[in-house]
Amino acid sequence: MKENIKRVVVLTIIILASSLSIYVYNNTVEDVLKEQEMAELTEHINMIFPDAERFIQKDDIYYVYSDDEIIGYAFEAIGKGYGGDITILVGINNDEDLTIKKVSVLSHSETPGLGARITEDEFVSQFDNKPIDAIKLEGIDAITGATISSKAVVNAVYSEYKNKIQSIRSE
Repeated sequence: MKENIKRVVVLTIIILASSLSIYVYNNTVEDVLKEQEMAELTEHINMIFPDAERFIQKDDIYYVYSDDEIIGYAFEAIGKGYGGDITILVGINNDEDLTIKKVSVLSHSETPGLGARITEDEFVSQFDNKPIDAIKLEGIDAITGATISSKAVVNAVYSEYKNKIQSIRSE
């Protein structure tokens, strides 16, 4: 009987120690992952807005500042590509027309050599400084052999811009 109680106590201690170790590990890894995501986001925002000094997130929109003035806005758009979701960061100029400043593909799972070309400057630079109505697929040259991926980016940028623009204009 004493032997059984001893086994239960030892197993309980092992389970508690294991659980505590997993809890500490998960919290540490979660913090590191959040820091890495923030660093990546900051890098992409700085690529779109080289003059950016800081940005503040309100709802799903990043307000980008330089010298305490808003120089632009950024938000994420997600499109359904051939290989899965394509996540795009869209930068908007703080001008009268709220033109697109630049776009940057954050993540995708498109086919290497075809759909993955959506990350290349030749494709994404077509969005630079264009009004939203000029980016429909007729205004953006699709990548040969990767029409689905190209359309996914264009449609995501267009539809998410239309969703976010009311929030920006109401500020």
